[in-house]
Amino acid sequence: MSKTVKQATDQLHTLITDALGRAVAEGEIPAEPVPAFNIEIPANRQNGDYSSNVAFVCAKVFRCAPRKIADTVEKYIDLDGSYFNSCCVAGAGFINFTLSQEFYADVLLDIKALGPDYGRSGYGAGKRINVEFVSANPTGPMHIGNARGGALGDCLAAVLDFAGYDVSREFYINDAGNQIEKFGMSLDIRYQQLYLGDDAPSLPEDSYHGEDIAERAREFASVYGDSYIGKSEAERRKALTDFALPKNIAGLKEALGKYRIEYDTWFPESELHKGAVKEVVDILTANGMTYEQDGALWYKNREVQTKKLLQQGKTPEQIEKLELKDDVLIRRNGNPTYFAADIAYHRNKLCDRGFDRAVDIWGADHHGHVARLKGALDAIGIDGDRLDVVLMQLVNLVKDGKPVKVSKRSGNAVTLVDLLDEVPVDAARFFFNLREPGSTIDFDLGLAVSENSQNPVYYCQYANARIHSIIRKLKENGTEIKDCSREQLCRLAEPEEIELIRHLAAFTDEIIAAAKNYDPAKITRYCIDLATLFHKFYNACRVAVEDEELMQARLALCSCVMNVITNILTMFRISAPESM
Repeated sequence: MSKTVKQATDQLHTLITDALGRAVAEGEIPAEPVPAFNIEIPANRQNGDYSSNVAFVCAKVFRCAPRKIADTVEKYIDLDGSYFNSCCVAGAGFINFTLSQEFYADVLLDIKALGPDYGRSGYGAGKRINVEFVSANPTGPMHIGNARGGALGDCLAAVLDFAGYDVSREFYINDAGNQIEKFGMSLDIRYQQLYLGDDAPSLPEDSYHGEDIAERAREFASVYGDSYIGKSEAERRKALTDFALPKNIAGLKEALGKYRIEYDTWFPESELHKGAVKEVVDILTANGMTYEQDGALWYKNREVQTKKLLQQGKTPEQIEKLELKDDVLIRRNGNPTYFAADIAYHRNKLCDRGFDRAVDIWGADHHGHVARLKGALDAIGIDGDRLDVVLMQLVNLVKDGKPVKVSKRSGNAVTLVDLLDEVPVDAARFFFNLREPGSTIDFDLGLAVSENSQNPVYYCQYANARIHSIIRKLKENGTEIKDCSREQLCRLAEPEEIELIRHLAAFTDEIIAAAKNYDPAKITRYCIDLATLFHKFYNACRVAVEDEELMQARLALCSCVMNVITNILTMFRISAPESM
């Protein structure tokens, strides 16, 4: 929480404890240890700005009704010199406190002092977190789901960084396994079709049929001609894959760069096949977690998950309904499965590279993979709970009230590049974080390009630009913008001013809550609410008043709002224009 909010909370805890101590000294309550109690900001602040449950938690210890304890606290509490100017008891023993103007003034002073760092905290204590997101197969273009995953993962990483974690962004390059073999086969057939005509093989149903594959084959042919037609299938496919794969990966990097996503690490799956996959398979075998059947090596997923579910209190009948199955680690042809590589990859993150926690952004269709991967980590001696998976729902593209499903380029699903051709990057990054990851999003292409208050990112940017305009016009008219003292800021007492400062005071806690829940949408919603409260204040409280001190105080409030909006937009790599 912010410095001033923490001071207020700590102060109130001390004030209540001291009041109970004075009551004990006067013999009004027994001399018993005070149990832990909560200081909270109520959802409805009509009765007060803070509340405490101290009377209820002390009732049993003091053998006294909560209402009587609450009345005793109210009688003996001394609020002089604190951030609070009143204390009152309600109902069966709720104790409510009202903040003083000094609190609101100090919030603004905090924001001014911290500037771009306002909202940051030490909540994460520098723990190292690896956030892996998008990780699209490099066998074709990224689709609209990757667009959501990119915005979600990048903005989540930014929130975790603001909350005090040491964050590393990572892209896992699936450059090995079946999909790469299929990629090579698809390229090979398209290459042969350029030269062999009717004698060329046809693409199998389960191969890659996109125009991008045919384009890569043509590019290869423009360099090597038909020189590979007479070579072996294995040699031809390797050459095509080695030629096309780096181009596709470069294309991924270019598209994600346009999306303002910068990764700390691009980790190739192929690295794991140099020994790491064999190591995890050997560990699982040594731990009795594998068996051979039908020429393949299997992992005892059913046994591991059943044991864990029983420990969690599930009944055998409930577990049976899950229809748990074992997983293949090594196929009959001797090749490891994607699951075996996935275990090795997460061991690499959590063990070899020493991250305290790994966070993966996956599509909701992968939900069944979460428990078995966590269980496999447990089975190799790594706490599976160090892996958190954020499951992301689908995106529905809409334009003029109708669904948009077809890519202009490939005739298949809409790609990330298609989207960025249609809408500004600012809108894409903001819109994909308007709802929590587990909610389906209807992305309105028309709304995303509109320049009015119905467009949420435009609405927030306009609030920021409006404040710049207010300050700019006052300066042009000869007004000098001055720093305000605490006493001057205490002049901000209108309901709209207080409501706005309260919201500013909550920013750090909102960042922490978003980090806890892996939900950066909390911050986009916070920003929209901040813009709304600013417009409400602006319409109710004239800034350019004749009262110099009040004008300067309101300008200071405007600057603090601008500071926080800019912090949010900058954190999410969204532009914060000074004029619109």
